[in-house]
Amino acid sequence: MSILQGRVIAVSGASRGIGYYAALEMARQGAHVIAIARTVGGLEELDDEAAEMQGSFTLVPLDITDFASIDRLGGQIAQRWGKLDGFFGNAGLLGGLSPLGHVEPNTFDEVIATNVTANWRFLRSFDTLLKASENGRVLFTTSAIARSRKPFWGPYAMSKSAVETMAAIYAAECTNTDIKINLYDPGPVRTSMRAQAMPGEDEGDLVHPQELAGSIASMMAEDFSHTGKIYSYLTGKFSDLQ
Repeated sequence: MSILQGRVIAVSGASRGIGYYAALEMARQGAHVIAIARTVGGLEELDDEAAEMQGSFTLVPLDITDFASIDRLGGQIAQRWGKLDGFFGNAGLLGGLSPLGHVEPNTFDEVIATNVTANWRFLRSFDTLLKASENGRVLFTTSAIARSRKPFWGPYAMSKSAVETMAAIYAAECTNTDIKINLYDPGPVRTSMRAQAMPGEDEGDLVHPQELAGSIASMMAEDFSHTGKIYSYLTGKFSDLQ
């Protein structure tokens, strides 16, 4: 039996990269995937591939910085399914690399809105729905940059550090529920964000995002028991959130 059979799972950033392949794998494993992304063309490609594999999808074209739309999405999910079994918060924005003193205010605001505020708004919108599931699962994409604090990565590193703190707090708040909250650190992956951060890098040396999909899908399963952890794809190990 497929590990996600009958589960309803929302995925942000589902039109490309890690989110795209994770959404496909979740559908392949039996989930109905609510695929959220701003890029309509990418969602249409996802829909075409899903049709070939007979996957079950609901496509949601959505700019996640339109926070009122996130609230409406929670209401729509409540009306249709009455619960949400999982949320993979994967959408993110790099915002470029620059000394802190040279970061444009609008760039900083956009990174924080996309990477932090939107994920909090998703949690706020989905909290009751996740608690209505018998085994709610929440997973956010993070990066070791949040902890290494490398120069020039300021807005992105700050945003991921905030997401890790948010996940740790939510995990602590959900101790007496069936919800499990974790973070996923993919390491260097062949994505457009990586190409933006490291122009000219040999993509052949990088992991293809499809390779991560199985481990991400497994963390949405009912029998996945870790919570308050960071999973590193590079090491294959879990560590406690600090």
